[in-house]
Amino acid sequence: MISPGTLAIDASVAVKWYVPETGHAAAAAILERGDPLVAPDLLVAEFGNVLWKKVRRGELSQSESEAIIDAFTSSCPIALQPSGPVLPAAFKIASQCGCTVYDALYVAVAIAQGCPASHRRRAAGPGLA
Repeated sequence: MISPGTLAIDASVAVKWYVPETGHAAAAAILERGDPLVAPDLLVAEFGNVLWKKVRRGELSQSESEAIIDAFTSSCPIALQPSGPVLPAAFKIASQCGCTVYDALYVAVAIAQGCPASHRRRAAGPGLA
């Protein structure tokens, strides 16, 4: 188990630190509190994919997205946890709750670390996250 006050977050929260969109203020407040943050290592790929989608939709330019990626990778405040060890638990969560294994990985990391999760999606369904 890690430090009290630790919070598991997903890529949607991390992107909001850099992109002024709905939920930006709440995401910034999470970062500003300075509590330890954890997420599965999947977050890095999902973070990049969210930015790729924003470029495809014309919401961000290629250079804006590249600058965000550079900023994120140079000062990532999240303790990334390997997905492999929690994959069995994530698969069970996904099977029971009807969410994707991707989303369930965030919940499984939160459970493994004994901390709450903050995310945009309702990955675990009622009562689990």
